[in-house]
Amino acid sequence: MNAPIHFTPRARTWVAVAAAGLLMGGATWHGLGAAPFEGVTPTVQAAPSTPIAHAIAGGRDSYSDIVDVVSPAVVTVHAEGRARTSQTQFQVPDDDFFGQFFGQRGPRGQRGPQQMPRQRQSALGSGVVVTADGYILTNNHVVEDADEISVDFTDGRTLTAKVIGTDKPSDLALLKVSGSNFRAVTLGDSESVKVGDVVLAVGNPLNVGQTVTMGIISAKGRSTGVGDGSYEDFLQTDAPINHGNSGGALVNTRGELVGINSQILSNSDGNIGIGFAIPANMARHVMTDLKATGKVTRAQLGVTVQTVTPDMATSLGLQQSGGVIVSSVAPDSAAAHAGLERGDVILSLNGQAVRDMNTLRNRVADAGPGSTADLVIVRNGAEKHVTARLEELDARKQARGGDADGSDRDTQPDATALGISAAPLTAELASRLGVSRTTTGVVVEDVDPDGRAASAGIRAGDVIEEVNRRAVKSIEDLRAAARQSADKPTLLLINRQGAEVFLTVKPAKG
Repeated sequence: MNAPIHFTPRARTWVAVAAAGLLMGGATWHGLGAAPFEGVTPTVQAAPSTPIAHAIAGGRDSYSDIVDVVSPAVVTVHAEGRARTSQTQFQVPDDDFFGQFFGQRGPRGQRGPQQMPRQRQSALGSGVVVTADGYILTNNHVVEDADEISVDFTDGRTLTAKVIGTDKPSDLALLKVSGSNFRAVTLGDSESVKVGDVVLAVGNPLNVGQTVTMGIISAKGRSTGVGDGSYEDFLQTDAPINHGNSGGALVNTRGELVGINSQILSNSDGNIGIGFAIPANMARHVMTDLKATGKVTRAQLGVTVQTVTPDMATSLGLQQSGGVIVSSVAPDSAAAHAGLERGDVILSLNGQAVRDMNTLRNRVADAGPGSTADLVIVRNGAEKHVTARLEELDARKQARGGDADGSDRDTQPDATALGISAAPLTAELASRLGVSRTTTGVVVEDVDPDGRAASAGIRAGDVIEEVNRRAVKSIEDLRAAARQSADKPTLLLINRQGAEVFLTVKPAKG
């Protein structure tokens, strides 16, 4: 007997908003809709000097003119096939420890959906016609593994679609239908979008038919780490989005496409006003590459980086936080050839400030292989310029990572006053912990769960290589370095199964 499939409730849940009406072996997977809002819809009153009327189509208090232009370009996508089904409910990753490697990738905690046996599946999402000759953008997770795809247009036509190419890292796919008289939406400049801009979301939520909702841009540059999560630069919006909206349009008040709707954050599996759209500029890059070659070409720098926190900035003697710190440089990479070193802080790329590792990763990727990256860095307190010639990203490379198990050793409890027990690193331990035999440092044997080290993310099995940019070769080196930085944050270089990363331990409370 077939029974509905229910989601497991979580305190906070990421949801890829594709499959409204997902069929698995006869059972119907229904998206959970949000309850209607109650109360009076507020009316925005502008000061006499504010030309707000000019931002609305036709100078009227209505968005109908925009909808008339955009709605024919938004389609419903049906994808069927004997494919690997998966839950569309995701847990927020709980381990963002290693960040992103330009050319490699560290662990991100839970890795997207739990796989289930391959069965016949039917999924529904939305799509956006982006060219008059029938090219359509949608989400990769709407059409992934499908062998039959059809598209419903607002004029009543249903056409078979061909997959031109997919790009899992950005969660985008490009489809093509044959025919004529297609209405296409104009791609806007998502970089010029500002927080507070009014936007409309258009799609087919919960298979009720094409629906238009309104909201604003709530934030930019968001990263969720859901699914593949490799290249993300989401626009966040409170325009209501639900299952089935995936791949639909997010447009501005000029009727330009600024984003492709992709995910929601919800504790109820329905809209709570936190939705995410892939920016149009990223979609344009992906679409161009998929049309030309069927795949997306990206550049890589060849470094592991972390965002510089206020505590890190204090430890490094920086005036303010921001930018990214290089925790490792891949051999024979663009970064290595340019002379980048571990501990360098990257402040800008080609004249644009680097806010965090997500910003740098996306800008490097979009720059293209063979392009020049002019980096402003801080090394040992001095600012300097470094020029790198970017290489093509090998998407198959993956950074090694994961939890390392501690081993039994005779140690001195809390030997470093950081809330850890440590032991010398031997060749045998290095092999068991997955680090190079040439690595020097001390092994964390135990971590006080209430101590400062635990709060910083240090784990049993981590190898401490440096403290405050000084090499550690013995327990006494570690003790001495910890004593010297007792009244300020302590910057540690950690090696976890071969992946190096900086962590900051806060000073002890007096």
